[in-house]
Amino acid sequence: MGIKTYNPYTPSRRNMTGSDFSEITKKTPEKSLCVSKKKHSGRNNQGKITVRHRGGGNRQKYRLVDFRRNKEGIPAKVIGIEYDPNRSANIALICYADGEKSYILAPEGLADGMTVMNGPEAEVRVGNCLPLSEIPVGTLVHNIELYPGKGGQLVRSAGNSAQLMAKEGKYVTLRLPSGEMRMVLAVCRASIGVVGNGDHNLIKIGKAGRKRHMGIRPTVRGSVMNPNDHPHGGGEGKTGIGRPGPCTPWGKPALGLKTRKRKKSSDKLIVRRRDGRAIK
Repeated sequence: MGIKTYNPYTPSRRNMTGSDFSEITKKTPEKSLCVSKKKHSGRNNQGKITVRHRGGGNRQKYRLVDFRRNKEGIPAKVIGIEYDPNRSANIALICYADGEKSYILAPEGLADGMTVMNGPEAEVRVGNCLPLSEIPVGTLVHNIELYPGKGGQLVRSAGNSAQLMAKEGKYVTLRLPSGEMRMVLAVCRASIGVVGNGDHNLIKIGKAGRKRHMGIRPTVRGSVMNPNDHPHGGGEGKTGIGRPGPCTPWGKPALGLKTRKRKKSSDKLIVRRRDGRAIK
């Protein structure tokens, strides 16, 4: 994938960039694998806003991506690489030998006509899905399961990959994109390769309207509000927040407050945290 620039016929176009979609080989999605996606604008079943700054945006259909990859021993041919509006990564449409079609995350190097396969017997090749116990140490993987059979939950966004560092007993050790070293059950599955669309993080939005097309509404700083609207508000002219530390509109501590439980059960599986320190 590459990044394309635009002629600066408006100020916002001067710094705007976008994807050239060079990886995309199929324009229209597979209708049988698309379902309607209702917008809730950050509201719950009571109509109350629980996630702020959401609303509007372009219409989208949700693509049913197969994160489980549990159809074993049947080869599948890649029909095309498609754009998915619901994620940063591209997706690949595959057709199994028995005629069933499915979407998978498209790793770098996967192209039309290639064959992918799932299961312990599959080769260690880009796009294939195997149990971690069958993958050699040092291999880059993505779409990693945390619980056997639940489907991939880790390393699914564009350009990301984890590295298999060691195998010991019924666990393998992975180095995640954040730098965290974590143990995962060896029977869990992972897909081989690096997630495609790696230049996604280089895209410059360029203008506010483009963010609105994505369904994101404006965020107003608390320090420019009045005191009755936000704890950071008020004061004459440009002032600080007037507090020992930043807080949310409801007065709770923000930006740096640790929210992880002190005795979370998965602590014993984390070998090294992403900040480089070991879990105590």
